[in-house]
Amino acid sequence: MEFISPVDALFLIAETREHPMHVGALQIFDPMDRTGPEFARQAYATLTANRNVRAFFRKRPARLLGTPQLAWTIDPTVELDYHVRRWALPESGDPDALVHMTSGLHSTLLDRHRPLWEAHLIEGIAGDRIGLYTKMHHALTDGVAAQHLLQRMLTNDPDSRQTPAPWHLPASARPNRTPRRLRAFGATAQALATAAGSATTALRLARTALVEQQLTLPFAAPRTVFNVPIGGARCCATRSWPLDRIRQIEKMTDTTLNDVVLAISAGALRTYLVGHHALPDKPLIAMVPVSLRPESEDSDSGGNSIAALLCPLATDSADPGERLTAISSAMRRSKEIYRALAPAQAVALSALALSPLALSLLLPATAALTSPPFNIVISNIPGPREPRYWNGARLDATYPLSIPLDGQAVNITLTSNADNLDLGIVACRRAVPDVSTLLDHFETALTELEDTVY
Repeated sequence: MEFISPVDALFLIAETREHPMHVGALQIFDPMDRTGPEFARQAYATLTANRNVRAFFRKRPARLLGTPQLAWTIDPTVELDYHVRRWALPESGDPDALVHMTSGLHSTLLDRHRPLWEAHLIEGIAGDRIGLYTKMHHALTDGVAAQHLLQRMLTNDPDSRQTPAPWHLPASARPNRTPRRLRAFGATAQALATAAGSATTALRLARTALVEQQLTLPFAAPRTVFNVPIGGARCCATRSWPLDRIRQIEKMTDTTLNDVVLAISAGALRTYLVGHHALPDKPLIAMVPVSLRPESEDSDSGGNSIAALLCPLATDSADPGERLTAISSAMRRSKEIYRALAPAQAVALSALALSPLALSLLLPATAALTSPPFNIVISNIPGPREPRYWNGARLDATYPLSIPLDGQAVNITLTSNADNLDLGIVACRRAVPDVSTLLDHFETALTELEDTVY
């Protein structure tokens, strides 16, 4: 038995029927030899054959001293027939049917009496392709780590048939020098004390940056139709674009890929809100998880290199080029501020930006009493840069699916996959029933940005 860190426990404590706290991904595989039904049977056998499941996938919450959410226990075995399930779409293989099924799977809670993950193999997709929808509780892992875990089961060898499921993989052999999720209250207290010790410096710098209009802090966001209480049903939407389209804009405007992604998202959100006669005068603000590590630095070099930045999306401007320029400038200023901080100070400043969200998770009623800390979460997770395969099937797409929250009815997450950029939108079905309309606006926003740049 091991202690659950306070951050992990927050996702367990805050979970309700209206707020499932798991992250997911829908992967689409093409067997290429058009043996879809046979490949699906073999794939399911591969996923369930080995009963030696690694400890990470045998963890579930346990009571400690009669109190839940304090500790993890490791089950000796896992009932793979429960955790890994096989489905089939109607004969048409309609992509809408796949997204509809995924939306239903993403809406349901994970069973607290079992390890907190599920995998669903879906066959019958057009072109003899299969899907693998996987979800894991956010208390177990975050979205970035979950994506990396799914990537580890892939290979760049199309002829390899020795690629196992994530729950059969050994623990990563890569050295991990980044701060680990703390397993004891003593270590947790020490880490919190370190961050608290630097909090005064971080707050002073944040105040100075705010006065100089260099940094966006919580509660500057307008209230929108997205910032409302949510229900438990989810509505998902997915789409892919050639990555070259985004890279070309990046190159011609001297911005980053993440800047372009944010600008496209801003354009789509603006068009959606205009169509609903609900565009606020003030710009929407996105919470953007970003890596602050220089490209020349190895990802295992240690230190805290992730920050939660708040970025104005310039949705008050009708010009796509102006939006991209404003977003790029805001992101550049925020990154410069974070890079000037020591790691513990960056943790404290990032916690300052996220503290209102943590409060709303614990006390949902507070979300309706204040302005939103931000309007939406937009994440861009780096993926493989070359084609990847699983047991001979090519990975055609990976659609990341994250968590809407009370007061945050829509979540947008993107990831790259070889030559494509894959988008996953998850929304509260009650608050945003027309999420497919929002998805269509992404293509419009991309085209408008291309027309402006070219």
